[in-house]
Amino acid sequence: MSRRFHRRQSARGVALISAMLILVMLTLLALSMFRGFGLQQKIAGNVLEKSRAFEAAESALQYGEFWLTQNAGLTGVPCTSTIIITSDADMRVCDTALATPADPASWVGASTYTPLGMQVQADGGAIVNGNSNADINYARSPALYIAYMGLGPNGTDALYSVTGVGYGGSKTSAAVVQSVVRQTAKVTSLTGP
Repeated sequence: MSRRFHRRQSARGVALISAMLILVMLTLLALSMFRGFGLQQKIAGNVLEKSRAFEAAESALQYGEFWLTQNAGLTGVPCTSTIIITSDADMRVCDTALATPADPASWVGASTYTPLGMQVQADGGAIVNGNSNADINYARSPALYIAYMGLGPNGTDALYSVTGVGYGGSKTSAAVVQSVVRQTAKVTSLTGP
């Protein structure tokens, strides 16, 4: 009888240890799964911020390109300070190109503006005063830099470098885009076709 009792106790001990090991493995699996969900959430947030910054930079670039089409023949002025654009008259073309376009902090002479409808708050985050569109705020206004590059290969077309930067909901999420715009010189006869 003592043998049966001893076998039952050892079988219970093995079952208990097996159950504990399975429970530990399931706990570790659940923890790693929750950690993976948190990482995916951070990745999704970063993709959203990158997308918002890119769209703001594209907005600045398109604004600069459009402004150039309306103002032909500009050759550039020395740009020594950053300006805030409140109207098209505030825009300018600089006479030197950017030394480091990828570093917006080094853009001496950039022009900043806030497109209509863009909410800018110094530190990003949620917009205060019960605004229901708390997800559309930006940490900084977009900026652009237009530089005169000289005449093109044909000797008559003017070339401009247009560089735009946009920020997402934090100052660390920034996107820089750049294009080259060619303005073609055109002569129109005033006497008829």
